[in-house]
Amino acid sequence: MNVRCPGCGKEYNLPEESVKKFREVFIMPCPACGGQIKVENAAGDKPPKEAATGTVLKEKIIRNIDELPPMPQVAQKARDVIEDPRSSFSDLAKVIETDQGIVTRVLKLANSPFYGVSGSVATVQHASVVLGVDTLMELLTLACSSEMLGANLDGYGLESGDLWKHSLAVAYGSQTLAKNHKPDLADDAFSAGLIHDVGKLILDRYVNERKAEFEKRVRQEAGSFLEAEKEILGFDHAEIAAEVCKKWKIPERMIKAVRYHHKPNSSGDDLLTYIIHAADCIAMMSGVGTGIDGMRYTMEDKALHLLGLTDDEIESLMVSVVEYVDNVTSEI
Repeated sequence: MNVRCPGCGKEYNLPEESVKKFREVFIMPCPACGGQIKVENAAGDKPPKEAATGTVLKEKIIRNIDELPPMPQVAQKARDVIEDPRSSFSDLAKVIETDQGIVTRVLKLANSPFYGVSGSVATVQHASVVLGVDTLMELLTLACSSEMLGANLDGYGLESGDLWKHSLAVAYGSQTLAKNHKPDLADDAFSAGLIHDVGKLILDRYVNERKAEFEKRVRQEAGSFLEAEKEILGFDHAEIAAEVCKKWKIPERMIKAVRYHHKPNSSGDDLLTYIIHAADCIAMMSGVGTGIDGMRYTMEDKALHLLGLTDDEIESLMVSVVEYVDNVTSEI
């Protein structure tokens, strides 16, 4: 490469192989005048940069959170319609029908044997009448999230579809627990359960970059993968999931459940949070869509007490969530 002395103007041709041995920028003396020549070596060996962690990394992730596909607008619009007491089945159907891809998936699910109306539902409006608004919203939520949650996550050891299956299991388990303890939370429980681990979609690349460190931490030391995230990155996937939910304008009550689903004791005794927490643990115990962090979490004792769960009830729900996931994934 050619360099010029700024003092005397003398030019030198430096061998590329010699230059590569130096850092990105170095100073050499000019043989003619003794001045200094600054050499910028773009191809040289750059000093390794220390990976960002903590607040710096979290701010970077939040700035780039738009990389995650937004929850389809049809889901938010449908929720707004339902909350409007002046709306009708027809209004809801019109909103859903603005996205033909979503319509196709909704009708396919509606006509599955699991929902008991196999082959008889031809339109979204018909589905809303036959199945009811709550079930239709459940189908809509499933249809909107299926593609997004189907990604392959190497950092977490999740193959394509694993996160989707686990999310389905938690959604159904949360809905079932809510129906048993506080029915008016059932819809929120299903939706929050479905998106509770969305933070993993964001963090996977950063976990994967530090995979050896995570594997060593998880295999050789006691503790959960969540604790490894906190130690290595400075925060965990539940914190990032809460930020994603804010972007999607998810109701605050659901954001809290997502944020604290691994640590419900920090939620201020929020029942929905305990429901998501218990369902998440049950789903992991069932082995549905678990990755390298799957067996590193335990259910907090307060959840068992608050929800009055017995061993028989837990075993029964484990069987139910597996059946539900098998039914849904075979149809969508």
